[in-house]
Amino acid sequence: MLQELSIKNFAIIDALALSFEEGLTVLSGETGAGKSIIIDAIHLLVGGRGSAEYVRHGEKKAEIEGLFILDDDAHPCFEKASEFGIEIEEGMIVLRREIASSGKSVCRVNGKLVTIAIMREIGGALIDIHGQHEHQELMNEQLHLSLLDQFGGKEIQANLASYREIYKEYSTVHKQLTRLNENEQEMAHRLDLITFQLKEIQEADLKLNEDEELLEEKRKLLNFEKLFESLQTSYNSIQGEGKGLDWTGLAMSHLETAADLDEQYQKTLESVSNAFYVLEDAVHQIRGELDQLEFEPDRLDLIETRLNEINGLKRKYGSSVDEILAYGSKIEEEIETILNKDSHIDELQKKLHSLEKDLVVEAKNLTQSRKKWAKKLTGSIHEQLKQLYMDKTKFEVRFSPVKDETFSFSLFKKDGWDQVEFYISTNPGEPLKPLSKVASGGELSRIMLALKTIFSKHQGITSIIFDEVDTGVSGRVAQAIAEKIYQVATHSQVMCISHLPQVAAMADSHLFISKRLIKGRTSTSVKRLDETEKVREISRMISGVEITDLTQEHAKELLQLANTIKET
Repeated sequence: MLQELSIKNFAIIDALALSFEEGLTVLSGETGAGKSIIIDAIHLLVGGRGSAEYVRHGEKKAEIEGLFILDDDAHPCFEKASEFGIEIEEGMIVLRREIASSGKSVCRVNGKLVTIAIMREIGGALIDIHGQHEHQELMNEQLHLSLLDQFGGKEIQANLASYREIYKEYSTVHKQLTRLNENEQEMAHRLDLITFQLKEIQEADLKLNEDEELLEEKRKLLNFEKLFESLQTSYNSIQGEGKGLDWTGLAMSHLETAADLDEQYQKTLESVSNAFYVLEDAVHQIRGELDQLEFEPDRLDLIETRLNEINGLKRKYGSSVDEILAYGSKIEEEIETILNKDSHIDELQKKLHSLEKDLVVEAKNLTQSRKKWAKKLTGSIHEQLKQLYMDKTKFEVRFSPVKDETFSFSLFKKDGWDQVEFYISTNPGEPLKPLSKVASGGELSRIMLALKTIFSKHQGITSIIFDEVDTGVSGRVAQAIAEKIYQVATHSQVMCISHLPQVAAMADSHLFISKRLIKGRTSTSVKRLDETEKVREISRMISGVEITDLTQEHAKELLQLANTIKET
């Protein structure tokens, strides 16, 4: 849910800090008070298009910041954030956007700078804003298939996973076959190129980790004098008359005498004895190292030449010797494949044909499962529309027929071969039309609410915002819309700008938006209404400017009805 929202220097908003709660929050107020401006700010926060016009006049930049709480560890935001290297701790995610008066935007997610595109991806999983005239996810026919799959739950997901497993292998084999069937001239050029590359790698006679070993040897040679001096000084400090080993031996001799006189010194003697023998071994090792040390200026030149050769290969074939050798093995296999192209083509064609048969079976199973759930979805939506007094409306999930009986590669997609689109007819006798072609207005609002009621359970969206979706309705339809919006709020946090008293009465939290003059400038303010103030505001929504005892009684009646509905 969206828990905190901070807006500064945005349009007519000077500074605003809002706290939101779970359930349904209604925003009301006079036209022009700034209700939609708050929604505009949230829209920008989740990656909407911004411009310098949003910056309050006379200010350098507008700032918007929102704190979201993720209760579900499986929320898609966790995966998206991980994909972009963003850490989410304790289920909290903070989005921040600044828009300068020059029009430039700066976006941050949990303090990390991100692009608008990344903010839009993450924001899209947090908030879905549905306005009166906007094309939302449910209106986009390209996304209807994924919505159906979400509704079908585990059954469709299991079938889809089986299909995708085969599709992945099928795609790989198809790409290999396509590459082998390329233009003969291009294939010849490719063969010449990789043959030259393989010869160059093989002639270099590289060894695993050779570059690292050469760099270590180079470092030692470049520091030969310092190394020799350090070893020689160490040796001289330990070996020789009056040096470390000599004095340790003398101490050991005296401790032997002391231990013979008193056993309590036996442990000290053992420690010094061990130190003596360790030093003795160390001095022999240092002597051996000194005898082997030999400065070879010619060797340093050879190492430099070899490293230059390896670095030249790295620029062409990989960032390390391991990657160069791996690339060599890869193109060696490719050369063998090209030289024996015909036999490989036959083998791949057989494999592709076998996979194609399996893919057709899985695609048919997936289609069958989707059609079964499409019927259930149709029934659920008809039930929702009936509750919204649209019982004459017909809804249908249409599958485009599979036309290509040869089952070519272009027929299969990552999600199967199905093309799905939602169709609807709002008037008896009228043909069903694509949902995206339905005219806006009161009917569209109810259709969208019916769909939202169902899909809000499956989409995983943290918050849903309705921006005056109740325009153009009244009476019993208004009451039905109010109940439906509240029903959506039982699965997701909902914020709703509304002029309908029925919707306001259903609110768990009611914010009143107003504007006032401060030092000659217009500014928007927000107040959370208590129960008494709710009655007055709903009365205003019922009657307009003048509030009478009768309208207040009507408002109280609406609130009582709303509480009864919530309880049931």
